[in-house]
Amino acid sequence: MNFKPETHELSLTRLLDAPRQKLFRCWTDAELLKQWFVPNPWTIARAELDVRPGGSTLIVMKNPEGDEFPNPGIYLEIVENEKIVLTDAYTSAWVPSAKPFMTAIVTFADEGDKTRYTAIARHWSEEDRKAHEEMGFHEGWGICADQLEKLAQSL
Repeated sequence: MNFKPETHELSLTRLLDAPRQKLFRCWTDAELLKQWFVPNPWTIARAELDVRPGGSTLIVMKNPEGDEFPNPGIYLEIVENEKIVLTDAYTSAWVPSAKPFMTAIVTFADEGDKTRYTAIARHWSEEDRKAHEEMGFHEGWGICADQLEKLAQSL
């Protein structure tokens, strides 16, 4: 595979008015994640997070019509309050998934009294990146970043 960031990655960077410790907590606490992880009117029907390298994650998204979309994966790297890397290339116990789509790399960095929040979606193919972009990556992840910031401010 000839990986090139410009053809395989989508990214969102925001300066969020919340401490990185609270933002990290919103990403790693299942009950908090359910409150911000999808744009309204979608919801999270279920979130199971074993936040450690090799730990499983299962996030079940639910659309307004009631259809559920399970998203199983594995955490690859966790650096408390700094970085989360997870992928759907594997499911529980490092079992390969039927169709890997992306690896997410999320970082939190202090910038003054705010946090530089960066979320990168690294895709297996240029086609997957294009499909994710057409699904509304920038708008959806932007709305979620706003919801994340608001929730973190309330903690």
